[in-house]
Amino acid sequence: MSRRYGAIIHPDELNMRWLERAHAAGINVLGLHPVGGVHADESLRAMIEDDFLPERKALYARARELGMDIEYEMHALSYLLPRRMFDVHPDWFRMNEQGARVADFNFCPSNRDALEYISGRAALLAQVFRPTTDRYYFWLDDVHGAACHCPKCRELTPSDQQLIAVNAMLSGIRSVNPRAKLAYIAYNDAMQVPRAVRPAEGVFLEYAPINRDSNRPMSDPDCAANFSEVMPVKALLNFFGRQDSQVLEYWIDNSRFSNWTKPPKHMTLNEEVMRKDVAFYRELGFESLTSFACYLGEDYYALYGEPPVQRYGEILCGM
Repeated sequence: MSRRYGAIIHPDELNMRWLERAHAAGINVLGLHPVGGVHADESLRAMIEDDFLPERKALYARARELGMDIEYEMHALSYLLPRRMFDVHPDWFRMNEQGARVADFNFCPSNRDALEYISGRAALLAQVFRPTTDRYYFWLDDVHGAACHCPKCRELTPSDQQLIAVNAMLSGIRSVNPRAKLAYIAYNDAMQVPRAVRPAEGVFLEYAPINRDSNRPMSDPDCAANFSEVMPVKALLNFFGRQDSQVLEYWIDNSRFSNWTKPPKHMTLNEEVMRKDVAFYRELGFESLTSFACYLGEDYYALYGEPPVQRYGEILCGM
């Protein structure tokens, strides 16, 4: 696989200016990411509606002209298994540590009917979002401490539970696209290597160190936050393989630096940290590097002018 240099933005930020900006910076993969958290289902549904608009189709066509791939990365579980299903199938949803079935986040991966339903919904979603790379990113809910604790699941780690879901989703997606590959996102509670489950063929690693210290390089052994995020990375690469592996970073994630609140803050790229991080990830053998680049849309441009995307791309591409 040729080297992939990416950036991930919110779908409402996609316009001709962003495409030209990304192309000039050497970015060859642009990801669209609907807002996550408690609004994940709502924002994903809005992105589905917008994806059929002629304006969005024109932007995709321009991306192809520029030699740029389009992908979609999202917390999809609340769409794949709508919370309203709890009234009919409470056993599909997770059991909390107090022994009660709850419809707050995620689900019960030991329930075969729930897995079949999620697999079928993933197939439907894959018919809407058709990445030009055949790479899909349908993540579980964006929370800590939301694993299932039912008698069948309590022996499974959060990583095991996520991988069960990923394997089921990929089965459904491949009924629509036999070439499909699907990311296992090492993130939050699922940062450790699964113990009881093996990845299906076509599952690849996406490493997303959300709890990192962005002011210190990932390779800094004296940074406790980064050391903790780095500890499992070699084992993850050995488990999932380096082929197709991707780092999802936060180098220019202005939504993070703005505390996920508008208006966006002015941001300055920490070039020294990013340069050291890129070298670190390349040495580990990651094939693809990308970063969230949210909150750098037209509102940012109106307030501060051009965001630091050009310099980001130059460091990413080794210029």
